[in-house]
Amino acid sequence: MRLLLIVLLTGLCLNVNAQRPSNQRPTIKITGKVIDKDNGAPLEYATFVLQNANNPDQVTGGITDIEGNFEVEAPAGRYNISVEFISFKTYRLENQLYRENTNLGTIELALDVAKLDEVEVVAERTTVELRLDKKIYNVGKDLTVRGGTVSDVLDNVPSVAVDVEGNVQLRGNDDVRILINGKPSALTGLNSTDALRQLPAESIEKVEVITSPSARYDAEGSGGIINIILRRSKLQGLNGAITANGGYPYQYGLNGNLNYRTGNVNIFTNAGYNYRERPGNSLVDTRFFDENRNFTNSIFEDESRERFSDRYNANVGVEWYVNETASITQTLFFRESDESNETTNNFRQTDAEGNVSTGIRFDPEDELDNTFQYAFNFNKQFDGDSSHKLTFDFQYEESDEVEESLIVQNGFDSESVRTAEDQRRVFMQTDYVKPIGESGQFEIGYRGDFNTLNTDYDVAFISPTEEELGISNPSNVLDYKATINAVYTQYGQQLGKFNFLAGLRYEATRLIINQIETNDFNRNNFDGLFPTLNLNYEVTETESFQFGYNRRIRRPRSFFLNPFPSRTSPTNLFQGNPNLTPSFSNQVDLGYLKRFDKITVNASVYFQRATDVITFIQEDTGDDTLFDGEIVSILRRTPVNLARNDRFGLDANVNYRPTRKWNTNLSANFFNLVTRGDFNGQNFDAENLSWFIRLNNKVTLPASIDWQTRVFYRGPTENAQTRSQGIFSLDLAFSKDFLDEKASLAFNVSDVFNSRKRRSDTSTPFFDSYSEFQWRVRSFNLAFTYRFNQKKQRERGGRGDYEGGDEEFQG
Repeated sequence: MRLLLIVLLTGLCLNVNAQRPSNQRPTIKITGKVIDKDNGAPLEYATFVLQNANNPDQVTGGITDIEGNFEVEAPAGRYNISVEFISFKTYRLENQLYRENTNLGTIELALDVAKLDEVEVVAERTTVELRLDKKIYNVGKDLTVRGGTVSDVLDNVPSVAVDVEGNVQLRGNDDVRILINGKPSALTGLNSTDALRQLPAESIEKVEVITSPSARYDAEGSGGIINIILRRSKLQGLNGAITANGGYPYQYGLNGNLNYRTGNVNIFTNAGYNYRERPGNSLVDTRFFDENRNFTNSIFEDESRERFSDRYNANVGVEWYVNETASITQTLFFRESDESNETTNNFRQTDAEGNVSTGIRFDPEDELDNTFQYAFNFNKQFDGDSSHKLTFDFQYEESDEVEESLIVQNGFDSESVRTAEDQRRVFMQTDYVKPIGESGQFEIGYRGDFNTLNTDYDVAFISPTEEELGISNPSNVLDYKATINAVYTQYGQQLGKFNFLAGLRYEATRLIINQIETNDFNRNNFDGLFPTLNLNYEVTETESFQFGYNRRIRRPRSFFLNPFPSRTSPTNLFQGNPNLTPSFSNQVDLGYLKRFDKITVNASVYFQRATDVITFIQEDTGDDTLFDGEIVSILRRTPVNLARNDRFGLDANVNYRPTRKWNTNLSANFFNLVTRGDFNGQNFDAENLSWFIRLNNKVTLPASIDWQTRVFYRGPTENAQTRSQGIFSLDLAFSKDFLDEKASLAFNVSDVFNSRKRRSDTSTPFFDSYSEFQWRVRSFNLAFTYRFNQKKQRERGGRGDYEGGDEEFQG
């Protein structure tokens, strides 16, 4: 890792040094001032660039100060001059000869109206753009996520919802593939749910929601793909933003995205430090029965959690524009997380005669996570055409996670648990894109993903002992290897108002599951062909229809396959299933877009059929254990392939902007899920109609104070054994800009009524269970943001928040 860092920084230094002008000629100073042509205000952080007219590779320059002044030293000679500032037209002087100190006087920059939309994405505006195979959500000024995490951002993206445990769902489907900058990444970690809570919201530029992925994307994820794009500017000079936040329950953090470009070198970083305390709670009330459904005993557990996290992460990169047609980008990502979770479980047991016994279980857990990733990208354009190109990507990553706890029950040490995970991953991808004719595009590519994961699970029962509990061999080591090789090709073309993108992808998967302690060895090999088709017909500039078809796969994860039982308590365990097979699904999607004067409507109906669906069931193992002096049954939770799922749905987004100071967005998803399957003599047929609705309303109050309200409701859900009640939550946020709109102060309240809880009922022939779960309680947060060289733009009415772009074929 250190060697890679040294190589990267050395390459940067050599490249920057190579641009330094010769010292053979006398050094002169070039000075001046840059102002806004409309109001005469000085422009701080405007970029002044000197390019040697005889040797264009020699570039130097500087940025303006708070008064708009600049001063640059350079050898006497002939130069091309440019002055740049975000959202303004570039000022240029060509082939100028300077032999002595020169003052250029006052340079006036005019606003570039054609670039306002691009600038708003970088700065403050929240928009949704449409492409042929995806929707792009530009984060912009979303007040409710200031000082938050990526998980908070995703919970505000149309068609996406994040449940109370942080699991991401797309159109109600939790089998979602999450990518960073179009690739699998160490940024999502061993556990993507936890990792998304660690990345700061300020590091995100936009989120792509891909419900009908083209063949370019890997076929993993039956629900679709969410691609998170990190912030990176290509503007000359220094620009970016820094956000500091603090709140209650106790939390604070400092996060920034900074970019500096000089000449043909672009240096960028997203970095942050965050400390958070997240209290949560849950309860479980379980009643057990014999084969005749006669009551035998019950256990009531009331649990509280205190979670403390101390995290920092940094993503640092260098982009080198080798020439006008080629670029090389290298990035290093580091993350270190130190967490402690304290769980207190008060339990009460009642037998058939009404005898009651109580106890307390305290589980303090310490967790250390370290992640490192090196990424290399090469981009080559041919014939000066950005649509004719070759790209190559390489990634190497390491992730290490250690969890340790010493469980105390009724005041005595009862159980010691340690889990250590060590992951190594190599990723390679190359894509070639070539235009065909005036409106066609051909693409072909390869992707290789090579992953190894070692999990060391060590548990020791102290009191009562393993012999008294009837437990043997509670520890194990799992060696897991996954290799995925894929090739694809696709072709797209625009024919008048109609365009299409058709592709085919082949993936070969090889899995090895090796249990070291028990000497159990399994191989799972499977191949698949995955066709895709996306169509669009533009009736008018404001109305269009879309159609999508794709075939997807859901591969079982490593812990789904591990048959060694891991215990969440003496009476509950999780056990993987090495006989799991992948679940394949086919989906069709028909969409409609209509833009009115102040309203934009985007809706789609979809149908998906999945076979061999991986579903978690809970069952009585038939074994008993000693629990607080009583013999009780052990319950097992395990994944199985459960026959077939049919999902019918309606996904709709409506944006209403009656005035420049009022904007409302409604996102809704309704779906009916039908499950048909049997397992071990039990029928698991179920049918469930569910939905979620999210309403975002933003109003600018007097004194230019922005007020944002977010209302969310998730309807009841049901699977083979469990029915969950609906969930309601309300978030509020306020923001005020100052310092000439360079700074903002935002205050938000998450879950105002403290109502974001999951309440569920589970019923089986041998037990009934009621549970409540709340991952985190109501929270308050205050965030201060300061922007460098990012001028916030004037908002303009008269247009919807959906932009076109259906002609873009690239996935």
